[in-house]
Amino acid sequence: MMNWNKCKDYGLLPLRLALGIVFLMHGLQKVFGLFGGPGLDGTINFVSSLGFPVPALFGILLAFVELLGGLSILLGFFARYFSLLIAVDMLLAFLLVHSKNGFFVGNNGYELVFTLFLGALTIVMLGTKKWSLDKTLFNKEF
Repeated sequence: MMNWNKCKDYGLLPLRLALGIVFLMHGLQKVFGLFGGPGLDGTINFVSSLGFPVPALFGILLAFVELLGGLSILLGFFARYFSLLIAVDMLLAFLLVHSKNGFFVGNNGYELVFTLFLGALTIVMLGTKKWSLDKTLFNKEF
């Protein structure tokens, strides 16, 4: 019989891999224009279209929160802090872009944003557990 208690310290690893890869890839699009992304100029223009004050600042923040946040979550390096920033990012995406389009992602709805928000909150609340740079370098979680 399987002892599931042995798995609990590693249970967040699949979530971290999924969130980390998603945000790293979106960050690469927003910062460098890779994979058909808008790059920093396009990201700043998008943020400007949402009516943010100082769109250059907020566009750069958005792009680097996703890029560095994805890497942070993947590595388990200060992942709780970056996950909190990503949760705020997803909350703003929900409120400003996706909520008016209904639930389904096929209609540019909030389905994916909602899932990513809750995944990020899970990392904020539970941390990264065993497989993390924080645990390796500092023997604790941040």
